[in-house]
Amino acid sequence: MRIDAHHHVWTLARGDYGWLTPDLAPIYRDFSLADLAPHLSASRIEGTILVQAAPTEAETMFLLDIADNAEVVRGVVGWTDFDAADAVARIDALAARKLLVGLRPMVQDIADDDWLLGPGLAPLLTAMARGGLVFDALVLPRHLPRLLQVIGRHPDLQFVLDHCGKPQLATGEIATWQRDVALLAEHPNIVCKLSGLVTEAAPDWQIADLRRAVDHVLACFGPQRMLWGSDWPVVNLAGGYAKWFAATETLLADLSQHEKADIFGGNAARIYLSRRGRRRS
Repeated sequence: MRIDAHHHVWTLARGDYGWLTPDLAPIYRDFSLADLAPHLSASRIEGTILVQAAPTEAETMFLLDIADNAEVVRGVVGWTDFDAADAVARIDALAARKLLVGLRPMVQDIADDDWLLGPGLAPLLTAMARGGLVFDALVLPRHLPRLLQVIGRHPDLQFVLDHCGKPQLATGEIATWQRDVALLAEHPNIVCKLSGLVTEAAPDWQIADLRRAVDHVLACFGPQRMLWGSDWPVVNLAGGYAKWFAATETLLADLSQHEKADIFGGNAARIYLSRRGRRRS
């Protein structure tokens, strides 16, 4: 099965997408699964992972309601308030929802760069591991050394590095990112999501602009620890779904059919859906 391991939907009137402003004109409108369907069909994708885009539990429930009524959505990566006094109980409750496969605090938007290292986070990550949830790490390159410490402290928790850790492709200054990604990849409990790179590249990006980063994560993680995601509709800011999918096929052309099948779906099924039997019945 081909799986898009990272996409969003949103309804602006819900009012909790603080980052989504009129300045982002190509994506400043409602997006639904009906809008996504033609892209999935064209790319022969049969299932998706629906990912949070707002730091509210209300949006997570909104996404779970969508997933409950849409066979194509195989799992939801949601959000909860990791700073709440009852955060462990919240995580336990969310883990009971069959289609909730992971949680994603929006670390890139948290003012404290050391938030990942806070002592209060440890019991919450333990609760996630207990519930079979995945920690999606939405981080910037400066957070990678902190993330490295966290994944080392929680070997029983599965981590996913969203958007390859957002290397600064537009400037080409990726040497520090390369070093830190290589260190992360030494830990078996983290995998890399091949997504979000085109919005980190220059507006007129070419495939060559992506190759250094893609080759690096392939070398570090290997095809068995990478999963492909569209980051739709955010990808519309940088060429759209079809252009990114075609670029990825070109960038991965030297891999075997089996390796490509893993990246385009098999690994997502294993990481997100097979944990504690979270596949749809």
